[in-house]
Amino acid sequence: MSSTDRPLLQVLIASTRPGRVGEPTGRWVAQRAEEHAGFDVEVVDLAEIDLPMFAEPKHPRLGDYALSHTRRFSAIIGRASAFVFVFPEYNHSYNAALKNALDHLSLEWRGKPVGLVSYGGVAAGARAAVALEPVLLALGMRPVAFAPIPMIFQFLEGDGDERRFVPDAEVDKGMTALLDGVAAELG
Repeated sequence: MSSTDRPLLQVLIASTRPGRVGEPTGRWVAQRAEEHAGFDVEVVDLAEIDLPMFAEPKHPRLGDYALSHTRRFSAIIGRASAFVFVFPEYNHSYNAALKNALDHLSLEWRGKPVGLVSYGGVAAGARAAVALEPVLLALGMRPVAFAPIPMIFQFLEGDGDERRFVPDAEVDKGMTALLDGVAAELG
């Protein structure tokens, strides 16, 4: 099967903070997705997308976007067949940049499977995933798998731009199960 016949999986890095751990974690998720070979893989980094706060004059369900940044974001998200969201837990929930990105669009999310990779301390971002699920369901998305990463700093090596995410066997096993789940939803 050529890569053009494969579905496009977007790995969405939700954290936008300077020094964020989501960026090396998201790169690792994208690498694992490429190794899975069930998808073409594209990284969508919300820090690079840099969406302003939602301000479209019409409801996103209409798909009639007035603002150029929303039209660009719509084109990016619209080409995906499925997603893996890589997101932190802040104050027992998911981060504002992810909520803002979800609120910008409607039809582009609908019907697509999504795997959730949350991270944090002891709770591994589980509360963030629980808070996110009703929003995904309201958008018509299909949450299919969850791979929490506890005590994420233990899996980081290096400094600055050279920082890498190096998981243990349990985290890697969870990622395999997540990717298998997303692939099964697309199959």
